Amino acid sequence: MTDQLFDVSNKIVVVTGVSGQLGLGYAGAFLERGAKVVGLDLSDSAAVTELAEKHIDSFLFVQADVTMKASLVSALTAITSHFGVPSALINNAAIDSPPSAPPEENGRFEDYPEKSWDKVLDVNLKGIFLSCQVFGGEMAKHGRGSIINVTSIYGVVAPDQSLYEYRRNRGEVFYKPIAYSASKSGVLNLSRYLAVYWAKESVRVNSLTIAGVFNSQESGFLDVYCKRIPIGRMAKVDEYHGAMVFLVSEASSYMTGSNMVVDGGWTAI
Repeated sequence: MTDQLFDVSNKIVVVTGVSGQLGLGYAGAFLERGAKVVGLDLSDSAAVTELAEKHIDSFLFVQADVTMKASLVSALTAITSHFGVPSALINNAAIDSPPSAPPEENGRFEDYPEKSWDKVLDVNLKGIFLSCQVFGGEMAKHGRGSIINVTSIYGVVAPDQSLYEYRRNRGEVFYKPIAYSASKSGVLNLSRYLAVYWAKESVRVNSLTIAGVFNSQESGFLDVYCKRIPIGRMAKVDEYHGAMVFLVSEASSYMTGSNMVVDGGWTAI
């Protein structure tokens, strides 16, 4: 028997950044539960193509750039003509400086490039701002919807730079950069603002704060990270799906303006 409280089978869910590890997982989780899903990204991937072939009647990929409002407006037109007005938006698209980035990307704060700051803020904060304008605005016109803005433990607390001491000990100048943290912190208050702004239109806006996801990181990082986090390990890629389903479903119907933290205990200490 379907639990009506957590039922999402009647939902049209838009997932930005669908070609990434987490976005692909979110899309799959909702498809498995009978929802119609639209994945947005700059380009698809073999995994996205496979998902589309498996769910030919319930999944749609739309190429879109979250930093360009016109691109999102075009995406909305395609979605409404194919499935109808979205009932949920998962703002998952984000970028960060990878550990393998050039030294200036992961160097000292004093030397962090302005162009890198602009690029990260453009996707991580402006991208959510524009996506909410376009999709959230349409939801508000129809008097219902749920928006989940994905943020990070590093938007709640400062990065623990001691995690990267092992790299500095081997001669690298390596620090977790500022732009990702600043962008994710901005997402938290953007979510609160919109929760209040759209409350009377029955568009709920919440943020989901997540911790690191295992993706074959190097052993030096894993050793120190797992010692730092109370639960003792990084998250599995599917361990945020339950929170997402809850936030989209009627189980969270009285929840808006909240930040749901699923972080293995990281921010508890």
